[in-house]
Amino acid sequence: MLILLLCAALAAAQPSKLVTVTDDDTVLTESCTVVILKGSVITDANDNGVIQINADNITVTFTGAPLRGAPEATPWDQLKGIGVRINGHKNVTLKGLNVSGFKVAVRASNADGLTIDGAELNDNYRQHLGSTPAAEDSSDWLFPHENDNHEWVENHGAALCVESSNKVSISNITVRRGQNGIILDRVNDSKIFGNDCSFLSGWGLAMWRSSRNTVSRNALDFCVRGYSHGVYNRGQDSAGILMFEQCNDNTLIENSATHGGDGFFGFAGKEAIGETPSKAPGFDPIGKGNNNNLLIDNDFSDAAAHGIEMTFSYGNRFIRNRLANNAICGIWGGYSQDTTIAFNTISGNGTMAYGLERGGINIEHGSGNSIIENQFSKNACGVHLWWDNDSALLARPAIKAKNRGISKNIIANNTFEGDAIALQLRDLGTENFKDNVFSHNTTRNVGKEIEATKGAEPRVSGEVSPYAPPTVEAIGRRKVVGARSALAGRAFIIMTEWGPYEHIEPMVRPGVSMPGTRVYELFRIPPDSKLDLKGTGLQGTTKKPEKPGLPVTYTVNATIPGVVPYTLELSSKSFSRTLSGSIFNATWDATFFEWDEASDPRTNLAAWRARAESPASIAARLPALDLSYNSRGPSALKLSEEITKAALKPDHFGMIATTSVAIPKGIWKITTLSDDGVRVRVNNKVVIENWTWHGPTRDTGVFTMDADGTAEFVVEHFEIDGAAVLKVEIEPAL
Repeated sequence: MLILLLCAALAAAQPSKLVTVTDDDTVLTESCTVVILKGSVITDANDNGVIQINADNITVTFTGAPLRGAPEATPWDQLKGIGVRINGHKNVTLKGLNVSGFKVAVRASNADGLTIDGAELNDNYRQHLGSTPAAEDSSDWLFPHENDNHEWVENHGAALCVESSNKVSISNITVRRGQNGIILDRVNDSKIFGNDCSFLSGWGLAMWRSSRNTVSRNALDFCVRGYSHGVYNRGQDSAGILMFEQCNDNTLIENSATHGGDGFFGFAGKEAIGETPSKAPGFDPIGKGNNNNLLIDNDFSDAAAHGIEMTFSYGNRFIRNRLANNAICGIWGGYSQDTTIAFNTISGNGTMAYGLERGGINIEHGSGNSIIENQFSKNACGVHLWWDNDSALLARPAIKAKNRGISKNIIANNTFEGDAIALQLRDLGTENFKDNVFSHNTTRNVGKEIEATKGAEPRVSGEVSPYAPPTVEAIGRRKVVGARSALAGRAFIIMTEWGPYEHIEPMVRPGVSMPGTRVYELFRIPPDSKLDLKGTGLQGTTKKPEKPGLPVTYTVNATIPGVVPYTLELSSKSFSRTLSGSIFNATWDATFFEWDEASDPRTNLAAWRARAESPASIAARLPALDLSYNSRGPSALKLSEEITKAALKPDHFGMIATTSVAIPKGIWKITTLSDDGVRVRVNNKVVIENWTWHGPTRDTGVFTMDADGTAEFVVEHFEIDGAAVLKVEIEPAL
């Protein structure tokens, strides 16, 4: 009898109905098991979900093959539609989901009590990236500042998007080869735990106007774009965890969000700072922000930009987190107030920083912040606080009302070891620094203990009470912090044209080439692989990696001038690849010069060109037009002794370069990466012209050689201000 009762109870616990889904617009109104047939592709023709769940209090279990919305060969940026849709139904439970090939795998709106336990949501939408290992493409930047009209999910897709729902539980889902993992849009009082949304090109977990949630033991690693190790580190607003527009009282515990654009990227929001008028009647932005959140025992390391960025927000606590080797800084807290930063490990931050924003903790216009009991080591700067005249921001009513200058910050009982500067304080001469406590007795082996402008020196004003970290219990069976320690270090952020490399399958990608070369990076290629270089006037060299898991580098060198074609065959028993192209090997005669308002190239081209003929111009011979100025001028690039001595300014400079080279008959493509204006003429015909003030931009043009012969190239480039770059490549137009 006991056995019969047990069997009856188990049968009652399982959905009894079996539903085989073969068509779009399949509606489910009762608990069931969904079967997807192997090899089937079901397109969401009207963007309302292939499977629509239209009932409360039901459980749907998925089995069989994945629900696919497009054939496997479909490019990720062409994926459309929704796999599973829930709208207006509560207490729905989804188990065993496996959804691929959609713009959005699962979208749930007004779905209080939703439970998702166990899901594979791989190979859904992601954008094609224009950035390469050699240079950033500014069009890759995300813009998370707008989402009141669901811009995140509709513009960028998601594996899972939950909107306007409370008491949701999301656990044990895996997301790979997509752009965004989990989006929470106005989701409150929910639990997000035990998920792995990693190696994505956008956000692992993105939260908008979502409060009182517990986010625990999730792996949100390698959610990144806009990075090339040692070349540029932009992040482009990608992040392991994104938190925007008034997300309050959330607890984030024991998550791993390493190798992101940021590890954690929080911003109070445009409404909260008064930049965008609120649609809510009587809304008062004063005191609004991402407030009273607890980030405890997480790992926010190896980010392209910041470990933690939380700005214009109040009362947050960052406790016992690991913040190591972030390119710009460990914590960026502009305009933050009453933040507690305690017992964190903050090390090795700031090696690819921009100016004075670098190191362990950077806070601009911060007040009432407590920086206590942290361990700093080998940062470009341990703690850096400052005030500057952000007149436009400071005039906003919400910021003006809350502004307390730089006051009542506590810096106490921290340990500094090997930092270039332990504490830097600077302002514009106002009496901002008050009631600071700096215990420098624990400072060890730093380059400089305190660097402070006059009037900004730290002031000791009494004892600091011991801080007791809160007691919080993590949820989720598996601890994820440290699980990917074999990939520690930003060198393991390897970007492809679709997103971060997963370090599993063999891969070949172009590397950063020097003049007269083509470089390839070979990842995890089989040990029996052979390389065969074919062509005339070529030499190949192989360089082994410094660390396991990093690529073998193979360089093809052109040993003769002109356009040198090559073929490189890589073969093994399990992997093969054929690479081919041409190396443009030429010497350029370049002239560098400064210009002023009277010779602005946009309004007086003749006067600008005349500057190139003036005695103040400097000539040089260059092996290639591959000039990464960043925020420096030509004199910083060591192009020649004369150019270095000329001390040309980093802004308002120009360059005209010419070369002649033998080109075979055919159609050829020329590509430029420029910031700012560029013009290219081939045989006295303009093939590229972007003669404007712009950020790093790629332009292409083609020219035809009716017969083998010599082509004359003229490249003109001007820089107005900020960063600058000019790169020119020529190859067959295949």
